[in-house]
Amino acid sequence: MSSSMGDEVSDRSVALMAPDRALLERLRPVAERIFTETFGRLYDPGDFKRFCDGAYRPGGTMSRDFDDPRVHWRVATVQGDPIGYAKLTPLRAPASRPRAGAMELQQIYVLSDWHGAGVAARLMEWGLATARAQGAPDIYLTVFDHNERAKRFYARYGFEEVGRCTFQLGERIDDDRIWRARLDGLKADELGDP
Repeated sequence: MSSSMGDEVSDRSVALMAPDRALLERLRPVAERIFTETFGRLYDPGDFKRFCDGAYRPGGTMSRDFDDPRVHWRVATVQGDPIGYAKLTPLRAPASRPRAGAMELQQIYVLSDWHGAGVAARLMEWGLATARAQGAPDIYLTVFDHNERAKRFYARYGFEEVGRCTFQLGERIDDDRIWRARLDGLKADELGDP
């Protein structure tokens, strides 16, 4: 982490921590709030509620991923209260010809009140460092095609669009993009990638 980034958030006392189950329980409603702030207006309310119930309620996707030892988490907190999080997993996105050991930054979310405060940058730096420490040659993520703010942020960290996939919530099917950053310094053209 660069010292300027640390200075940027130190006044607001943001800490990054690996969550225990108690912190995960406090994160659950915050994660749902962030997802709702970001995407709730795009979907049928009933479909959106069913999706959130399946993702954020006890026993849902979030709990299953927490119990999976292959999934790495960091939660950004202020005075112990969650304000954002990142989740790093083995590659799950339908990437074309991924290299062995590739990982995916499956989620990186921060409450909108904290946008611009350097929290997402710290979470991203944690994700990149953790993927490197795991020996991943590449890190992938998916992003909603119309989320220009997120795409600009990812590009600053060397991510480039390498494919497309879909995300379905209820009857709506969205066009998402698959982005990749090389962690071993190789460029796509050196590997014969398109």
